[in-house]
Amino acid sequence: MRSRDLGREGEIAAREFLKRRGYRILATNYRCRFGEIDIVSERDGMVVFVEVKTRSSDRFGQPAEAVNRSKQIRLYRLAQEFLLSHNLEDVPVRFDVLSLLRAGGHMKIEHLEGAF
Repeated sequence: MRSRDLGREGEIAAREFLKRRGYRILATNYRCRFGEIDIVSERDGMVVFVEVKTRSSDRFGQPAEAVNRSKQIRLYRLAQEFLLSHNLEDVPVRFDVLSLLRAGGHMKIEHLEGAF
């Protein structure tokens, strides 16, 4: 499976995972001058920015390990831009990582709430 296809499959699985847990999806693949946020969601009055990392194996580490410090800083900037452009500056926020590992025919999902 190509990397792009695996990533797309992971993002679909991530959205469904979040919906089943009561999150409302506000945006997917939100793009601005700083880059892209995979999923912007809301739950219990909090805006949750979600980075989705999908891998076909853990040979090079767990998927969440790819969210390094520079990626986190970029996500902070993206979140600020989203909040400003949607008049949500005073809303509490959280940054989560969804780590998806394709094992056989299914996805193993680990949800790291407040990951950074």
